[in-house]
Amino acid sequence: MRILPVSVLLAFSVAAVGCGGDDPRSSDDDGTSGIGTATNGSSDSASESNGEGNSESTTTGPTTDTGPTTTGDGDGDGDDDDDSGGSGTVFDLGGLPDAGINCGAGGGNDPEFTFLWAANSSQGTISKIDTNTVMEVGRYQVRPDGQGSPSRTSVSLTGHVAVASRQGGVTKFYATEEFCEESNGMPGIQTSLNNQALPWDQEECRAWHTPFDYNSQRPLAWAPGTWNAGTCEWDNEMLWTAGRYGSNQDQVLLLDGDTGVVVETVDIPGLKSDSFGIYGAAVDSEGNFWGTGWATGNHLVRVDRQTMEATVWDGPSSTGFTSHWYGMTVDVNGYVWNCASRVARFDPMTEEWAVSDELGAWSAGCMADADPDGLLWLGGTGVRGLNRETFEVVYNWPTPSSYGVSIDFNGYVWAVNGNGAHRVDPMTGQVTSYNGLVGAYTYSDMTGAALSAVGGNPNG
Repeated sequence: MRILPVSVLLAFSVAAVGCGGDDPRSSDDDGTSGIGTATNGSSDSASESNGEGNSESTTTGPTTDTGPTTTGDGDGDGDDDDDSGGSGTVFDLGGLPDAGINCGAGGGNDPEFTFLWAANSSQGTISKIDTNTVMEVGRYQVRPDGQGSPSRTSVSLTGHVAVASRQGGVTKFYATEEFCEESNGMPGIQTSLNNQALPWDQEECRAWHTPFDYNSQRPLAWAPGTWNAGTCEWDNEMLWTAGRYGSNQDQVLLLDGDTGVVVETVDIPGLKSDSFGIYGAAVDSEGNFWGTGWATGNHLVRVDRQTMEATVWDGPSSTGFTSHWYGMTVDVNGYVWNCASRVARFDPMTEEWAVSDELGAWSAGCMADADPDGLLWLGGTGVRGLNRETFEVVYNWPTPSSYGVSIDFNGYVWAVNGNGAHRVDPMTGQVTSYNGLVGAYTYSDMTGAALSAVGGNPNG
């Protein structure tokens, strides 16, 4: 068994959601592969030009197999052990930060914390992937019409997921059946347990759906709730989202996490005119909203959780680099990051940007280790780990191209795009893939590990 460095074991990722979703460099091909089609036969493609190519992976095994394929188990012994049996890499993270001091293991050992949630944008569904077995264990329709082009997912500290649709609407699903409620008149709980989605009126693990009529609705980020030491649970969880009307009317909204009801709305004037509006979002340790636009010369937006006051800064720029910024995240030190073929770090205390040199390859989503001295992980062309102080590339692991990147509670880095979700051992670069997604295009805190890193300490 390999023992990882302390910087890896402390935790892997900070609050990062959203960043990107629709690569303007790409064509209209939504790349649907037909693998894992829902039981209702849905094969509708997103009406938006998403550029979400679904090219099959050639690096991790047979692409027609919807089960996991791997280039090794990552334990350094050269064996392709089955990760589900615990014989592969073990990341002993100890108790996870959602458990109180006197609450035993709390949610840290609950099954909801083993899932990665990937949006099948061109199919109008969201997939639940077991991060231990790298198998799909549920698929759910996100809107009554079976459409919506979902993209951003976010997992709360209680383990439940919400998904935003680019064409409008936010939907919450429960992570495990114990929370699901009878609603369809049939005995027992009916819910998807594989890659086949049930019809909208049959699925009973959907908590709520709130429709919106924005022209673009991408960002999504859970804020920490209030820790109840008596019940050892998080109460009053809230959910951030944002939307755009037309080309320049932006709003940031705070939703009640239990009901989906809009609690607060704030207008954000003066952002760049484009079809996207605020593109990605993240929360900091206080639950404040941070969002960034995709457009060239984009802005950075902060909405205070307590006052709902909005502050807008000019985005990063550097000599000879005037293109858009794509991914964004907030790290455990409170720095805000924008990512593309360069990375830029914003210090909220000094209100100054530091911008890297050209990295030599296109990058997309980004997420940082929870260790204050840990790495920033970039998706895009492979998976790269950058030193957050010097911007030096420490690791550069070859993987199928991706947009979104996330980190699970076992410390693995995930790259998601097209038909694949690819789990990467951050120390060895060994890849295990699930190739049964349909037009997947997910950025964000797909596992919940990010939010736990910045907001999951009950005493913090």
